[in-house]
Amino acid sequence: MQYAGAVADSIDSDLADRLKALSNELGLSKAEQIVLSPDEAFIFDAKAIDAKTIEASWQIADNIYMYRDKFRFEVIEGDVSLGQPLSPPGKKKFDESFGDSEVYFHEVAITLPVIRDSGPAQTIRLQAYYQGCVVDSFCYPPIKKIIRVDLPKLSTVALNSIDTTASAGSAGNEFVSEQEQFAATIAGGNLWLIIISFFGIGLLLAFTPCVFPMIPILSGILIGQGKQLTTSHAFLLSLVYVLAMALTYTVAGVLAGLFGANLQAAFQNPWAISAFALIFIALSLSMFGFYELQMPSAIQSKLTKISNSRKGGSFASVAIMGVLSALIVGPCVAAPLAGALIYIGSSGDAVLGGLALFAMSLGMGAPLLAVGASAGKLLPKAGAWMDGVKAVFGVMLLAVAVWMLERILPGTVSMLLWSLLFIFSAVYLGAFDRVSDIGGWQRFRKACGIAFFIYGIFVMLGAVSGGGDVTRPLHGTSLLVTKAPSNHELTFKPIKSIADLQHEVSVASQNGTPVMLDFYADWCVSCKEMEKYTFADSAVRQALDNVVLLQADVTANDDVDQALLKHFNIYGPPSIIFYDAQGNERKSYRVVGFMKPNRFKQHLDQILQL
Repeated sequence: MQYAGAVADSIDSDLADRLKALSNELGLSKAEQIVLSPDEAFIFDAKAIDAKTIEASWQIADNIYMYRDKFRFEVIEGDVSLGQPLSPPGKKKFDESFGDSEVYFHEVAITLPVIRDSGPAQTIRLQAYYQGCVVDSFCYPPIKKIIRVDLPKLSTVALNSIDTTASAGSAGNEFVSEQEQFAATIAGGNLWLIIISFFGIGLLLAFTPCVFPMIPILSGILIGQGKQLTTSHAFLLSLVYVLAMALTYTVAGVLAGLFGANLQAAFQNPWAISAFALIFIALSLSMFGFYELQMPSAIQSKLTKISNSRKGGSFASVAIMGVLSALIVGPCVAAPLAGALIYIGSSGDAVLGGLALFAMSLGMGAPLLAVGASAGKLLPKAGAWMDGVKAVFGVMLLAVAVWMLERILPGTVSMLLWSLLFIFSAVYLGAFDRVSDIGGWQRFRKACGIAFFIYGIFVMLGAVSGGGDVTRPLHGTSLLVTKAPSNHELTFKPIKSIADLQHEVSVASQNGTPVMLDFYADWCVSCKEMEKYTFADSAVRQALDNVVLLQADVTANDDVDQALLKHFNIYGPPSIIFYDAQGNERKSYRVVGFMKPNRFKQHLDQILQL
C-alpha cells in the first residue's frame, strides 16, 4: 500500500525555532539539544487494517506524552464516515495545563471504525488533531495533520452487515476481544470493581489444568509436616504458599507488561521442568515410606536449639515452592491475564495493573487456603490411616510430575508413564491382595484398585498403538479404527520469523484466502487443550477448510520467537491471530487462552463472514 507523506496545515514552518526560543526564555538547560520539532516528537501514521477499520498510530519521543482527550478525527475527502474512535486506556497524570488527564507515553494506536455506503476500494484523506507536552516543561500547540489512507474493497457480506443509518455513536457495537474488555475494566478506574472482578476470575481459573495441580503440591507439603501439624499451622503454611505464588504472578506479569518479556516462559525449558519433576518424585517417594525426608540428625539437633527453627524453615521452603510453582507449574496465558498486561503495557500503570493481577492470583489461591484451613481437622494424625493418606498424596505428586513431563516427552512415552502410574496405584490399593476382612471399605478399595489396573492396561495399549490422549487412550488407535477417518486432522504450516509470516500472508492474500496463525509451545498446557478438544472438533475442522493454517512454535523462546511475539504485542501461547482475504489482520478477533469448540466455531463464523 502506498502512503503519501503527511502534510501539516496549522503549524508554521518555523514552529520548532519558536519552541526553542521559548525554552531558552524559560531557562531550560541545553534547550537546543532537547527540543524536538512536532514531526520528530510525534511520528504519525495511519493505515487500513481492513475495509471497515483504520488504525491511527503515533511513535512518541522519550520524555514526551500525548493527551487522550485531545484526539479528534474527520474525513475531509472520501465517501465514508467515522465511528467513535476506540482508544486504549492512558496513564493518569496531573499537569498545570489541563489538570487531571489521561496521557500516553512512547506509543499509542487508536482504532477508527469506518462506516461505508459503497464497496469499491478508495483513497480517503484523514485529518487528525492531537496535542502533547514535554514532561515538566512546555506543551506543543494543537496539531492538525492530513494523511491519505487506501481503503480496500468492501466485501458483499460485510457491506450487507452494515447499518447505513448508523451514527458515529454506533461504533459501540463493534466487536471487542475479551482481553481488550478486561483491559477496559481496569481502565475504568473503580478500584473495588477491579479487585472483585479479577478475584472472581482467579477463582474460576483455579480449577483449570494450569492451576489445579497446585492443590496436590500444597497438600503433599502439609502431609509431609508430620503428625504435629495443627490447623493454624496448616493454614499459615498455605497462606505463605499462596502469597508467594500471588506475588510471583504479579511481579512476572508487571515485568511482561512493561518490557514485553514473559518471565515464566524462561522457566519452561527441559532442564527446569525435569528438575522440578524430580523434586515431586522425591517428595512422593517419601510419602510411600521409602525414606524419611528430613535433615541429617547432626544438623537437626543444632536447629532444635533455636526457637521456632522448624516453623521458620517450613515457611521459607513453602514460600520457595510457591514461587517455583507459579513460574513452572502454571505458565498459562488467559484472556484476563492478557487484558491486565495490555493495560500495563499501554498505560505504563504498573500499580493498578499489578493490583488486578494480585487479586486474580489470590482468587486462584483461594481453594489452596481452603485446603490449609481444613487440613488440621480433616487429616488424621496417627495410625494406619495416615499411611494411606500419605500414599494417596504420593500418587498425586507423581501425577503432577508426569503431567509436567508431558511438555517435553513424546506422546507415547507420556502415555506409558501414565499407564505405569495407574498400575502402581492399583497395587497400592490392594488390587491383588487377599482380603481377609470382607468389610465394605476393603471391598471398595480392592474394586478401585482393579479398575485402576484395567484402565492402566488400556492406556498402555493406547500408547503402543499410537494413541496420545490419556483420557481417551484407544481413540484413533489401530485397535478401534477399521477404516480411515472421514475428517482429516488439521495440518499447520510452520513459520519461525516475521519474514516467514509476511511471505505466507502475502501469498494467501494474492489467492484471496484468509489466514489463521496459531502460537504454540510444548510447555503450554492450554495449547494441548486446543489441539485435543477444539482443533479436533469436526465442525471446527470443516470451518477451517478454506483457511491457510500457520503455526509458530515458540517452545524454544529464543530471540526470533520473542521478536515474533513482540511484533504482535502478545505475551505467550496460546494466542491465535486472524487475517482476512486481503491480508489485513483482524486484531479485535484475536483469541487468547483456551476456547471450547462450540464457541470457537461461532468465533470463526463471525470472522469468515467479514
